[in-house]
Amino acid sequence: MKTKYSGSLKFADHKLLFYLYALFLCPLLTIHAHTTEAAKTDLSLCTDTSDFRFHQWQKDDLAELTDQRIIAERTALEITYPSEGTVWTIPDPVELKWYTKNIPVDRAIRFYLVKDDMVVQELGRFENNNFVDGVSLDRSLPAGNNYRVMGIEMFPADKDHIAKYATAFFTINKAPRKKTVQPEIIKEMVVAEPEEATVVIEETPVRNTFEGRKITYIKEMNVNNADISISLWDHGRKDGDVVSIYLNGVAVVSNYALTYQKQKFDIQLDASKPNDLFLYAHNLGKYPPNTVSIEIKDKIDSENIVLNSDLKSCEAVLINVKD
Repeated sequence: MKTKYSGSLKFADHKLLFYLYALFLCPLLTIHAHTTEAAKTDLSLCTDTSDFRFHQWQKDDLAELTDQRIIAERTALEITYPSEGTVWTIPDPVELKWYTKNIPVDRAIRFYLVKDDMVVQELGRFENNNFVDGVSLDRSLPAGNNYRVMGIEMFPADKDHIAKYATAFFTINKAPRKKTVQPEIIKEMVVAEPEEATVVIEETPVRNTFEGRKITYIKEMNVNNADISISLWDHGRKDGDVVSIYLNGVAVVSNYALTYQKQKFDIQLDASKPNDLFLYAHNLGKYPPNTVSIEIKDKIDSENIVLNSDLKSCEAVLINVKD
């Protein structure tokens, strides 16, 4: 006899369904829930890490671009003439050629003539036109093949980076002096005239040493009056130089620490004789020798010179007062 299905579940059927639900569906739902939360956490972590890396890349790129911009905007100087193989002849005027980067045309470049590692003449301060001619060389310079020209940017915007350049060694010669041709003496009977008495003028001896240091004179100059002023500042870079300035063996500036700023001192010359003005170094600073820029000014004219000194030698100028 067949049992007819009534269309409704009995109590035993409900119990069976509950058993199946507890056995299979609950663990699956739990696993799904944990998997979903883990996926959300991983996604959040990935998103946070990606944002961090992206911002870090941005910072690195910005820093690199900033460094590249700073390097691109740095000033640079290159002297193209004189160069290796150049020969200058005293007393002929000479020319200078150079190239600059990121230095305005109205900015000045100062040039010096260097023999070995010693500055022997300041060639001048010129606007940045890449060329100058008619530069005069000191006639007292000795001939040699160990000369260089050094250029330096004046008043740089970046005090930590100053454009400067030194050429390769080149040669300076001196033109031979013209021989004076003596007129041919015609032997005739001539009545001898009485000879005039020759007046011998003794020259004032020049100071050659001071406290065991050799003094080298790099220039002789004339001023219009005995009352002059001198202004001192560190030549090139500030490196702790301490110097004194002596006039005729007497200190007129004592133990002065050089800076970039000009410092003015008033002094009085002896109009009756040549006056020796020399630089005395008390230390060597970080970059020897001590090198000082000096502006000598009377009431009418002024002139800039560069003096060097170390612990064994001094450079000097001889100053005469015009009559």
